Amino acid sequence: MLSFFIFLAMSLSKGGIAPSNVEYDFLIVFVCSNGNNFGNKYKMNEGEILLKPLEGLKVLDLSRVLAGPYCTMMLADYGANIIKIEPPKVGDDSRAFGPFVGKESAYFMSLNRNKRSMTLNFKNQAEIDVFKEMVKHADVVVENYRPGTMEKFGLGYDELKKINPKIIYAACSGFGHSGPYQYKPAYDIIVQAMGGIMSITGPEGGEPSRVGASVGDIIAGMFTAYGVMMALYHREKTGEGQKVDVGMLDCQVAVLENAIARYVTSGSVPVPLGNRHPSITPFASFTAKDGHIIVGAGNDRLWEKLCNILQRPDLLTDPRFNNNGNRTANVNALTAILNEVFSHKTISEWLVVLEAAELPCAPINSIDKIVNDPHIAAREMIVEVEHPVAGHLKMAGVPVKMSLTPGSVDRPAPLLGQHTAELLKEVLGWDEEKTAAFFADK
Repeated sequence: MLSFFIFLAMSLSKGGIAPSNVEYDFLIVFVCSNGNNFGNKYKMNEGEILLKPLEGLKVLDLSRVLAGPYCTMMLADYGANIIKIEPPKVGDDSRAFGPFVGKESAYFMSLNRNKRSMTLNFKNQAEIDVFKEMVKHADVVVENYRPGTMEKFGLGYDELKKINPKIIYAACSGFGHSGPYQYKPAYDIIVQAMGGIMSITGPEGGEPSRVGASVGDIIAGMFTAYGVMMALYHREKTGEGQKVDVGMLDCQVAVLENAIARYVTSGSVPVPLGNRHPSITPFASFTAKDGHIIVGAGNDRLWEKLCNILQRPDLLTDPRFNNNGNRTANVNALTAILNEVFSHKTISEWLVVLEAAELPCAPINSIDKIVNDPHIAAREMIVEVEHPVAGHLKMAGVPVKMSLTPGSVDRPAPLLGQHTAELLKEVLGWDEEKTAAFFADK
């Protein structure tokens, strides 16, 4: 059985779990073991820390497309054993999404690295029974079907917890497993629209716009991974499994930050403002000779620095701009002045002087520049994997850097059903004869 501990303590020498001769202001300890051979370990003075903190965590992944696979990708990058269970022949819907490398979907491959794939047909009771047997050996089940779908197969949380009372059942759906909208179908664009973020995105005075990345799905996937970790921590303390219910719409509301605060305090409904901040000025894009540059003067100290760089000290004493509140109230007048000043130099020329003064600024990078950026490379945020069919492939790396237990991209996304036989033997202990019989029945 998996053991997973997260210890958080202050001044642990005063009592608690720390050795009596060691004092820490703050200690986080991950210990993960289920008796498997995890391979290389990092030797510490007080014990052994695994290179990946989630090694040994067994996750049955029934999710598809984006929100659920993003959650399990996060867990997989840190060592969780992700068993991606797909329907036969077609697999995860995203296997059919472009762009393609040959016949392989780059979209699918970017979200399903570090996982293994097996196929089970839930229209076949015998294969449902195989899944139930796997649940006995699992720590987590992740699914992102519409509420009620898993229950139709007899695989909802109430049934699975009878099989394994310690199971963590993570359900990520459009609207959650309660409330009047729970059975509505959802996509990223639907929850972006209903969740308010689209209403505050786009050019000032223009039409509401979808955020360019699928933040409705991705944020929900991140919150689902967060929920899984909290449930695992609870289980370590109590021995109890539980259901984690994440709605994509809930997650969109959760990240609206100051938009909700502005409405409930002022009664004014937020609208799209382009690139500018609703309450900090200047904090926006400005027009240089050859394009747009971002400048963020987030306090009066930085505003003074900016005025001196622009050789416009008169703006410091202008009553319209002498504090942030006045600058925000007179944002259109200030923007016109700053655009005229910025128009005299190129983006590169402005970046030289602004960066030398340590004033927050940036070009608006296109994706090609991101992929080839030296800092992005230094942070290993574009990684390369070798796929058995698609060949050489680049994708986004692992953003959370850990000094002792780093995440990494170690294996490419699996081919459909690539590991079915391997997993039947590994998880259920089937021999060659029983495994062969399983495939013979298909």
